[in-house]
Amino acid sequence: MHTTILVTGATGTVGREVVKQLSMLDGDIRVRAGVHSVIKGENLKRLPDVEIVEMDFEEPESLHAAFTHADKVFMITPFAHDQVEMAKTLVDEAKKAGVKHIVKLSALGAEAEPGIQMGRWHREIEKYVENSGISYTFLRPASFMQNYINYNAESVEKEGKFYQPTGDGKVSYIDARDIAAVGIEALTSDGHAGKAYNLTGPEALSNYEVAQLMSEVTGKRVEFTDVPEPAAKKTMVDQGTPEWMADALLELYRVQRAGHASKVTGTVEEITGRKPHTMRQFLEDHKEAFA
Repeated sequence: MHTTILVTGATGTVGREVVKQLSMLDGDIRVRAGVHSVIKGENLKRLPDVEIVEMDFEEPESLHAAFTHADKVFMITPFAHDQVEMAKTLVDEAKKAGVKHIVKLSALGAEAEPGIQMGRWHREIEKYVENSGISYTFLRPASFMQNYINYNAESVEKEGKFYQPTGDGKVSYIDARDIAAVGIEALTSDGHAGKAYNLTGPEALSNYEVAQLMSEVTGKRVEFTDVPEPAAKKTMVDQGTPEWMADALLELYRVQRAGHASKVTGTVEEITGRKPHTMRQFLEDHKEAFA
């Protein structure tokens, strides 16, 4: 009897890695990659035995089709102003389809009271999952190492610098590959129902330390520049970031500046049986993005 696992947000940083790792597993697992548009999911078609399904929140029939015969779900919602409503819609569809287990990508500190806005959004979704009656596992990772590629690689490549309003605050960055590995364990093995896992990398680093590692790995001088919050917000808004999103990001940066994102856990190794990637390993594996 095969198991069908639906991954929503399958073209994102974590979703793409979950699909990739699931497709490499032995056993009777069918991977269904939920994408906003089939065109964006083209790269996933190269993976073995991956079914691509379009999921459009404006078209309920597409959500119904994506969840049909799905046994388990790795649930990722976009960083959007209506992400809570989107997530609740996904949970409702999962319930109607008889999904047996949801692994939800959340965020470190989601349970904190009062917490920051990002955390409050994630916790509201978590509570909705808890009340749905569906078995669940919550993954609460620290900031992704991949964000250095997504947001800083261009300035590092062109200027040898990157910018954030984080001062010398340390963060326990985690590689998306390790988040995916924990999620897959939760989807394919027993003992994870009702659990919330705080996931971090093996060390907490400041951006000054990350810049030094980038310099060593790439062989060129890389500098981190701490910027004032007003300048950071102006840059984000000028580049097209919605104001609500800029404010939420600045709130996260304040937490990081204050050193409240530096806790390191051993959860990745406890669940997967191997140590998480270090920042140096991550940079070595992706140095072409910065060099």
